[in-house]
Amino acid sequence: MPPDFGALSLVPPLLAIVLAVITRRAMVSLFLGIWAGGIIYTGSIGIAQTFSWIVSSIGESTFNAKVIIFTLLLGAGIALIWRLGGALAIARFATRRVDTHRKVGITAWILGLIWSFDDYANNAIVGSSTKDIADEMRMSREKLAYILDSTAAPVATLGISSWVAFEIGLIAQQYNELGIAQDTPSAAVTFLQSIPYNIYSPLAIAMVGIIVITQRDFGEMLTAENRAQQTGKVTRDDAQPLQSIKDDLGDPLVEDAPVRMFVLPVVALVSVVVGGAVFMGYAPDRTIVEMVNNTNVATALVWGSFAMVATAVILALTHGAMELGEAMDTVIDGFGTMLTALSIIVLAWSLGSVATALGTGAYVTAYAQGTVSPQLLPVLIFLISGFVSLAIGTSWGTMSVMTPIVIPLAWNLGGGSTEFIALLIGAMFSGAIFGDNISPISDTTVLSSTFAGSDLIDHVRTQAYYAGTVLVVATVIYGLYGLTAIPPLVLLPIGLVLLGGLVYVLSEWDSQRKDLAAKPAAVRMSDSDTPSDD
Repeated sequence: MPPDFGALSLVPPLLAIVLAVITRRAMVSLFLGIWAGGIIYTGSIGIAQTFSWIVSSIGESTFNAKVIIFTLLLGAGIALIWRLGGALAIARFATRRVDTHRKVGITAWILGLIWSFDDYANNAIVGSSTKDIADEMRMSREKLAYILDSTAAPVATLGISSWVAFEIGLIAQQYNELGIAQDTPSAAVTFLQSIPYNIYSPLAIAMVGIIVITQRDFGEMLTAENRAQQTGKVTRDDAQPLQSIKDDLGDPLVEDAPVRMFVLPVVALVSVVVGGAVFMGYAPDRTIVEMVNNTNVATALVWGSFAMVATAVILALTHGAMELGEAMDTVIDGFGTMLTALSIIVLAWSLGSVATALGTGAYVTAYAQGTVSPQLLPVLIFLISGFVSLAIGTSWGTMSVMTPIVIPLAWNLGGGSTEFIALLIGAMFSGAIFGDNISPISDTTVLSSTFAGSDLIDHVRTQAYYAGTVLVVATVIYGLYGLTAIPPLVLLPIGLVLLGGLVYVLSEWDSQRKDLAAKPAAVRMSDSDTPSDD
């Protein structure tokens, strides 16, 4: 029987949180949390055990290895598309008729929904493609950064992406560690079951749509929009915009590139991932659920990302845009853009291994049994995950910290109910995305500020009002589910109505409070924004 570390099992994740808040260095904090776990686990300096966990996270799991390969190949595909001018081509195609403030907001929102494969790519491509036209339409950089941030992680966690592969991997790891893999659906099926309970993500995406369509702003975002609309200053006078992505990836090599430079690699990615997953899971006598249960998502993602890179390389060679050597250099550059993400991934996996080795989940489960009502657990898990993500600045790190706690807790308190596991997993993912959205040390927060050309703190301050509004509605929905057990597909439309109502009330109240609010609204409505134009 493994030793009982008791409350000491909480030290590694709590230490990582506290250090992240103090130092604003997520990777260092995660590493020190792992090291603290090594010290507790071995009773000595623990450095050998620390790197043993890290090495195991990289090499022992074939799933983890596939996620690493997929992430690297995705970075290469993004770099190739950018250099071939594909990102700008699709932006030109999409923005050809964009000539108002509202239309540029809607365009950025839709492009963010389309590019669901990776949050980094979402920020880079959508931000770089729409920033110039947003400036022309006098959209504040803070507003553009908000659109990017809230259509990056929330979209990636629901689509075909490295996020989904990572999340499924965390679930699978816990099923194996707890020895319940034979008593539950596959990790992929559990993930699919958790999607309806991931309340924050679809509400955050819907919030962007409500804001850009209705043109109703409030809080500090209203101040920023008033400034941009009235003076043309898309940033405040003392702002310090972050660096442009063009300095990292360079200028596109192809001027006026055709749209296929973007479409064909993306189609290759999606079609091979979906086709590969169906191929591996299909059997004549299997249902759809059984097919999902028997496929290998990680393998399909590797196949798809390789197809994306191969398609982009072929396009580069056949159009004479690059020599083979230059294409390979771009591939390597693309690998480099993912090193930060991969570092976080590996440390996140490692911290999850620490929590499992020390029995963090078992300790929290034992403490929660008899003291926490199952009806309140969705709200509690959502809020705790949000706080952790805010503190350490990474959704993936939060998921790694919380998954070894949430799944054992759900398994024991829910009496082995897989639906209860899916509910708490969805609540945990929701909280992780919320905290990531408002954390100033989050990589996606920094990236959205970078690609929008916004001051980081200005972005955090203006977005907090909108993310906080979604937080309130999501908390209400989780509370209603706990009290009534009404299906989430019924509660989600209620959440959308609540969200729209709050936006209307808050914007009306703020417009009366701020003397300058009425004029920008009038400008926008008269800026050729008629029903026939939109």
